[in-house]
Amino acid sequence: MSKPTHSRAESIARILPALDYRKIGLSFVVMFFFAFFISPIWTGFVTAFKTTGAVTSTTPFIPPGPSGFTLEKWTVAFDYLSTGMINSLIMSVPSTIASVFLGSIAAYGLTLVDWNRRLQFSILVLFLVGIFIPYQAVLVPLSDFWINIVGVDGLLAPLGGLPYFTARHSRLFAVTVTHVVYAIPICMLLFRGYYMSLSDELIEAAKIDGASITSIYRRIVLPLSKPMIGVVFIYQFTMIWNEFLFSLTLIGSSSSPAATVTLVLSGLGSDLSGVDFGLRMAGAFVAALPTLIIYVLFAEQFAEGLASDN
Repeated sequence: MSKPTHSRAESIARILPALDYRKIGLSFVVMFFFAFFISPIWTGFVTAFKTTGAVTSTTPFIPPGPSGFTLEKWTVAFDYLSTGMINSLIMSVPSTIASVFLGSIAAYGLTLVDWNRRLQFSILVLFLVGIFIPYQAVLVPLSDFWINIVGVDGLLAPLGGLPYFTARHSRLFAVTVTHVVYAIPICMLLFRGYYMSLSDELIEAAKIDGASITSIYRRIVLPLSKPMIGVVFIYQFTMIWNEFLFSLTLIGSSSSPAATVTLVLSGLGSDLSGVDFGLRMAGAFVAALPTLIIYVLFAEQFAEGLASDN
């Protein structure tokens, strides 16, 4: 009886020195932080499937039982947020495309085109200053410019006859242009870092062959920019989709027919009886769906852009 016990102890003793305790400790640290960051998402997800009674009677991160399970919160959230999501898509898609395109052109002109060095540096500094202007600092002049000076409410009056558009939807145009202007500096900076890594010999060879500045950008720089376009597109779409202050300032309230999804979401699940946390959590996940879809569609370009930028 003692021999098997002895041999088993010897085998355990031989295994223990071979264990990499550093990797084991690192694995526990990674698992801890994974659980730490995923727990709020998991809590919100399971809460979205709970009835109002189950939310108050169960532990937040514990899934609901059969009596506390419901899909009603998701259907209500879809119905409540559908108009806001359409408005956000009308705003986010063109503003993202425009800001990515204009940021790429600005980075090309400030990085790969030879012209007045001092003026080029001065314009680059202005772009960098634009990145650090906080949203809160421009809300009052922004509202005054679009509403009192431009008169945005009547700007797209001809579109008022379309089935979906109302006069109030002109505010979406103001928010779209504002996002484009505000996004160009950061998009330029991201593209500039990528363009600085491009081969100078390739650009010089194109110049020797007689290619114009426009041709170099269209035929060489833009095709090579696809990985970085994926990175900037994902980043910019996420920022614009989740933005709240500009929408609140220019559109006004969640009851407006032009309200974006973040405005509508701010009033979801709140009434005189209290906050419906299950409905609010379902609405948060519904509102996040377009950004998840964008990440899936551009995941390959995003990975390539990050790898090439490093």
